[in-house]
Amino acid sequence: MTVFLASFCLCIWLYLTFLRSGFWRFKDDAGNAPIAEQEASWPRIVAIVPARNEAAHIGGCVRSLLSQRYGGEFSVVVIDDASSDATASMARGVAKELQCESRLEVIRARALPPGWTGKVWAQAEGVEHVRAESATRALAPEFLWFTDADIVHRPGVLQGLVAHSRADRLVLNSHMVHLRCTSFAERSLIPAFVFFFAMLYPFGAVNNPRRRIAAAAGGSMLVQRLALEQAGGLASIRGALIDDCALSAVLKQQGPIRLALGHASFSIRAYPEFRDIWMMVARTAYTQLGYSPLVLLGTVIGLFLTYIVPPVMALTAHGLAALIAGCAWLLMAVCFAPICRYYRRFPGWGVALPVIATFYLAATLGSAWNFARGRGGQWKDRHQANAAAAVNAEALDEIQPR
Repeated sequence: MTVFLASFCLCIWLYLTFLRSGFWRFKDDAGNAPIAEQEASWPRIVAIVPARNEAAHIGGCVRSLLSQRYGGEFSVVVIDDASSDATASMARGVAKELQCESRLEVIRARALPPGWTGKVWAQAEGVEHVRAESATRALAPEFLWFTDADIVHRPGVLQGLVAHSRADRLVLNSHMVHLRCTSFAERSLIPAFVFFFAMLYPFGAVNNPRRRIAAAAGGSMLVQRLALEQAGGLASIRGALIDDCALSAVLKQQGPIRLALGHASFSIRAYPEFRDIWMMVARTAYTQLGYSPLVLLGTVIGLFLTYIVPPVMALTAHGLAALIAGCAWLLMAVCFAPICRYYRRFPGWGVALPVIATFYLAATLGSAWNFARGRGGQWKDRHQANAAAAVNAEALDEIQPR
């Protein structure tokens, strides 16, 4: 029985290593677009930045956006989502300092309507503002660049994204920004966050037009405006907590999408303590499981077999069972090594992946518990998961045969 269990765990890792679209082969390729177009051909772009109580971060974000070296017309719209701090004045202050007031607009989002999550509503307000403003102009933006208020971009990011999108006719071009990895908690857990995301959404499969799997990273998403309109706009994902992946799913029906890693954009939001990362994971983990107790149970069993059983058996079993389990543990560590190198961590840190996975499993259970208490999806003083679940249920009910 122990040999069978160890063999089953090894088969899981053989599948993940060789048949999961090479999800673990991380490389920095987000900013390597060939720049072949003349400046006169660069399209108009508008960046849309939803911000709620982001006074600590918005200055760096706006500065990086207004400092982009881009050959075409480029402007920034910050949507102040009912902030109670100095978010709006900080954004305007940076634009004034850079003498770029004409390229920045700060608008106040209207009250959050029922059925919408906060970030998606703020983004929709930005899109509507751009649409109304473009109606009075001859040149509408070809792309909208959705980025978060805690993201800073190097000066050539936008031009690279646009070049890639035009060359490959992408309707969505997203790159996962480099997450902050400074504190002990971040260095311990953040590489695994990216590893688990890529395991769930292998970049190679996402970028394959023949595969249905879709994903994006909300920190940086260049979206073709007409494709977004044809997909039903942001109203089509109005109740989504994991809004980036929801948007990628509807846009992939309109054309090819791309997801990549890149150091050219990075998050300045700090997660100094383990509880901060716990809260980040717990906010949407149960949403990812569709708020299903059965899927949660399957996830617990799957994570237990994938990450916990191999090291336990390798250390406590005997003979062939211990050897097979040790091979599964070794494969686990080997697959984790590339993301450790990407984040400049010791590649051998992969041997600790079972402990790290246990943390994420516990945070997932905490996410389900928060949802059961009506406190799911907590972000910026809003508990949005229960409302999002109701919207999803309503959407499913609408498509059921009667």
